[in-house]
Amino acid sequence: MDLIKTLGLFVATALAEIVGCYLPYLWLKQDRSAWLLVPAAASLALFAWLLTLHPTAAGRVYAAYGGVYVGVAILWLWLIDRVTPTANDWIGLAVCLLGMAIIMSGSKAQG
Repeated sequence: MDLIKTLGLFVATALAEIVGCYLPYLWLKQDRSAWLLVPAAASLALFAWLLTLHPTAAGRVYAAYGGVYVGVAILWLWLIDRVTPTANDWIGLAVCLLGMAIIMSGSKAQG
């Protein structure tokens, strides 16, 4: 898989996971409708399916995906929750993305 496709798949996967967790949060914390659990379950099922589309070992995918998830979560914090990320948020994200890059660069050597 080329880098752009892999990154896009990771971002789509992260969004599916975050939406799948955010909707129950709205139900539990903001007294929204329990019907939000239906699209939440669908979003989490989509998340699981998207993880299966990666051609490398599942454990490596989950580890590398974590870096992209952190990035999407920081953007969610900023755009949806309307909380400005701190310098520590951005530094932590950079460390996560570096770790993701290290993990994924080793995937070609070991299959």
